[in-house]
Amino acid sequence: MTEPDHPGPSEEPQDADLTDAAGPEGARSAPMHTVVIPPETSMAALLGPRDELLRTVERSFPHVDVMVRGNEFRLAGPSEDVAIIERLIDELVVIVAAGQPLNRDAVERAIGMLRSASAERPADVLTMNIISNRGRTIRPKTLHQKHYVDAIDKHTIVFGIGPAGTGKTYLAMAKAVAALQAKQVNRIILTRPAVEAGERLGFLPGTLNDKIDPYLRPLYDALHDMVDPDSIPRLMASGTVEVAPLAYMRGRTLNDAFIILDEAQNTSAEQMKMFLTRLGFGSKMVVTGDVTQVDLPTGTSSGLRVVRDILADVEDIYFATLTSADVVRHRLVSSIVEAYGKHDESRRRD
Repeated sequence: MTEPDHPGPSEEPQDADLTDAAGPEGARSAPMHTVVIPPETSMAALLGPRDELLRTVERSFPHVDVMVRGNEFRLAGPSEDVAIIERLIDELVVIVAAGQPLNRDAVERAIGMLRSASAERPADVLTMNIISNRGRTIRPKTLHQKHYVDAIDKHTIVFGIGPAGTGKTYLAMAKAVAALQAKQVNRIILTRPAVEAGERLGFLPGTLNDKIDPYLRPLYDALHDMVDPDSIPRLMASGTVEVAPLAYMRGRTLNDAFIILDEAQNTSAEQMKMFLTRLGFGSKMVVTGDVTQVDLPTGTSSGLRVVRDILADVEDIYFATLTSADVVRHRLVSSIVEAYGKHDESRRRD
């Protein structure tokens, strides 16, 4: 790739002759396309610190010669790739204009959306805010995540099924807090089955609450990201926010509540039915889980695995599927999820 030339405040943009550029093979003979950035848009925001975002585009399109002159992008290469980059620049300009910071992850995800030829615009996905707290905004980062969030708005019961790190529970929690703040519900109920992952509850020290607390800790952690930590004890004392094991749901009718069942792959079919039938008037339910991480005793069927076959045709129930492409944790997590998926698939074939 050619090195970009960014003129300083007093430097005049230099005209470039593409035939003199040491660009990718074939790019020199391709027609040049120029994209002019509006003067109100910061080129520094588009290019990133030390041109990191420009480098991201170059790595993603190795057969395109990308040059920057002043407020212009000059592109030469295969027409299909150039067309995607032109659309990408338009989307990034919209994101910057909306006041959203750009980073490598956002650019890579925008490229992925454009390559998938989705009807959704990357800018619509990446600027969709759910809630903001202490200067931090929570929003979907992938197309599937946006579909999941949209489904929560449109349906009474939503299942979010996918591997670790895809934001299933975190986004559901954000929607719950947003609904509470908008007074769409009166309380939030967060629940998990207390199923041992390699340990027996009876052998853990402390009272029953002490033993159950580690299983609910991930829900507390997410809640702390979205609500002022000082207000959490007051909200829990008043019953506005309740975090409890699934067994505590039995026999209740939950009205005017946003209810989240996390780690639902560790429910039995009977427990899943019990939970879903707790739904009351004015309430919304989100059920999240990963069917590849079942910790139930051998011989016990996962309620999350069978519920889709049972409820797939029931109106106002939606099943959202997330994949390794939606992992939003460390970059390695997506690769780990994919590697384990391939390993499990090969074992099943054997």
